[in-house]
Amino acid sequence: MWPFGKNTADRVKDAINEQTRLKDLGLQVQERGGTVTITGMVPNERYVGLINAVAGGINGVKNVDTSGVTFEQQVAAPAQPAPQAPAATVQEAAPEIQPTTGNLNARPAPASAAAPADDSEAEVEDRSRIAKAVLKALRGNVELADDPIDVLQSGKSVILRGVVDNDHEQRLAEKLAREVQGVASVDVSGLRVAAGAKELAKEKDQDTGDTVYTVKAGDTLGAIAQKYYGNAAEYKKIAHFNNISNPDLIKVGQKIRIPG
Repeated sequence: MWPFGKNTADRVKDAINEQTRLKDLGLQVQERGGTVTITGMVPNERYVGLINAVAGGINGVKNVDTSGVTFEQQVAAPAQPAPQAPAATVQEAAPEIQPTTGNLNARPAPASAAAPADDSEAEVEDRSRIAKAVLKALRGNVELADDPIDVLQSGKSVILRGVVDNDHEQRLAEKLAREVQGVASVDVSGLRVAAGAKELAKEKDQDTGDTVYTVKAGDTLGAIAQKYYGNAAEYKKIAHFNNISNPDLIKVGQKIRIPG
């Protein structure tokens, strides 16, 4: 459950998979220290802008590295040169082509080299920039700056996903999102309220982006699971993820990563 059960890379993957043009491309996502590295193959250069726009709306993403993204045109096998035809004789000279207003017999350019039939990728990219603008508005608000909130794009609507400390902050987040130019509607169904959300999501593993909890006096894995998942029985997941063989033996000051 985001934000406590998914690291930054997983949340970027979720955002990519919710974009129709990106979800079936098999893009790989890694994150370290706020830099998200995305690799894979896309149809053309326009998709890089779309990837940047989508990843930029995820809380915690500082930079997006798409240097490992290749284009289908670049990896296509080079065409073999055609055998050189013998020099034409006078009798074999090519027939004269009469000028016309349109060559009805001309073959269309190969699909991989042709320009897209429409500007759909560019339009989606432009719309996804709205999500980035909404995230900037939320980060710029004193009350919401430290709340773990992601902003996703769906057409001209934005989706807020994450956790805030109280109902007031939830309403404030929706209000700020609606005020951003270009936003048609705001979906806050994935923005839940949990007291202490800022504190619970504050510490992150710099290598993986996982949420980290520091064990305090009196803590049990069950109590920790209740805080993050709302279900004490999820302690088994935490124990397995952290290679804790005896769930009853945790120490004050111990760092525990919270898995997805």
